Amino acid sequence: MKILSLVIYISLISISVKAQDFLYRDYSLSIEDRVNSLVSAMTLEEKVSQMSYSAAAIDRLGIPEYNWWNEGLHGVARAGLATVFPQAIGLAASFDEDLILDVATVISDEFRAKYNNFQKKGERDKYKGLTVWSPNINIFRDPRWGRGQETYGEDPYLTSRMGVAFVKGLQGDDPKYYKTVATPKHYAVHSGPEPLRHEFDVDVSQRDFIDTYLPAFEACVKEGNAHSVMGAYNRFRGESCCGSPYLLTSILREKWGFNGYVVSDCGGIWDIYANH
Repeated sequence: MKILSLVIYISLISISVKAQDFLYRDYSLSIEDRVNSLVSAMTLEEKVSQMSYSAAAIDRLGIPEYNWWNEGLHGVARAGLATVFPQAIGLAASFDEDLILDVATVISDEFRAKYNNFQKKGERDKYKGLTVWSPNINIFRDPRWGRGQETYGEDPYLTSRMGVAFVKGLQGDDPKYYKTVATPKHYAVHSGPEPLRHEFDVDVSQRDFIDTYLPAFEACVKEGNAHSVMGAYNRFRGESCCGSPYLLTSILREKWGFNGYVVSDCGGIWDIYANH
């Protein structure tokens, strides 16, 4: 069993704590061995504590707290001064993959710089980490959805090209360590009236599903090697997108070979039993 935050702590950042040296801190071992060693030392309660977006510290194992919520759609958001780029719909109008890669590279540079500074000051709360909940690669078809400006528009091919470039720019090209972790969202069929997004059940033709709504996610996973994917609030054919075996297992992991982690949209798990 791989606990999400531990994978990120070990493969993304270097932890410095005044504590006993544990096997997971032996950099000569593989990431898999280090994660397995650490998880095996955790209690059930400690494992559960890592499943929230605000993961608690595990002092006895030298694991600091970590907050997963960071936004970087068109610049580092809500974490102090940062470079602000045009919204995604404006960036898509450039039709320029290289430009999108450069933009995302600047954003990840600033995420890293800010993160290092926050760590020095012991600040680990919201918007100060390296797991970025971007890009938004939903297909924009319904103007009643209030977040169309966050997308790259209505074209599956253009969205795929923009999405892959953005993911690569966020995650970097180091063969071992992620610069940040990109999180393409919201998987998968997500566009509709804003007031209904926490409860509506979507059904589209199988051809539309495969040709329109999946290509950008598939490209970001296979070409961009995105290490994280965020599920959508709504249901798809009766199943919550944040808990669908068809979307999350059959397609994402088995068909596309995704080996990263899935996060729910904020409140997405609550929606399953409260609104769906």
